[in-house]
Amino acid sequence: MELNTSYDIEHSHSERRIQHELWPLDPIDPKKAKFPCCLVWNPLPVVSWLAPFIGHVGLCREDGVVLDFAGSNFVTVGDFAFGAVARYVQLDRRQCCFPANLSAHTCKHGYRHTEYGTAITWDDAVRSSMRYFENKTYNLFTCNCHSFVANCLNRLCYGGSMSWNMVSVGALILFKGHWVDFKSIVRSFLPFVVVVCIGVVMVGWPFLLGLLSFSLLLMGWFLVGTYLVKSILEC
Repeated sequence: MELNTSYDIEHSHSERRIQHELWPLDPIDPKKAKFPCCLVWNPLPVVSWLAPFIGHVGLCREDGVVLDFAGSNFVTVGDFAFGAVARYVQLDRRQCCFPANLSAHTCKHGYRHTEYGTAITWDDAVRSSMRYFENKTYNLFTCNCHSFVANCLNRLCYGGSMSWNMVSVGALILFKGHWVDFKSIVRSFLPFVVVVCIGVVMVGWPFLLGLLSFSLLLMGWFLVGTYLVKSILEC
């Protein structure tokens, strides 16, 4: 009983300390391309024209600047590849684990989190992932922008999880993302609608079957590589 009470007091003090250190963020400002602590998304040329649920993602620093893994050994800062942000999800820093030492973990993973690479602040995690991916070869199917975001979220142990991957990052932006404005919706779906219309006119309804098969194969690749044959998508 005393041990539980002591743990609750220590945990409460730890939470208050973390909240004290998390200074207020500036408001989201799409006009200035500032998205503090946000996961951001925009459509990919060609790929999103065929499968609009797939796009390019990045992660923002506390000052709102976007970082994204856009090519081999290259992480861009403040210049989001493929255009302006179309969707975003602001992440809660209070759901991160910022341990100053082994005894200060607020997550349940402890040593595993330490071995993976912990961070003491949000920006520290982003910088660590940036340095890591500056030595990685970009590949759309095995090591891409989603891998970069997942790596950073695992360093943060965001939401108490160290199992972030391409699929979970994509699902987060897909189901919880907010559109920046109506123009972003049009920009994301208009090319897909045009491709479908042209395909149906020129090829007929079999084109839709081919498009569906392409989408299913793409999803199947990432699902199998993420959950069944994990070594395929190790980055």
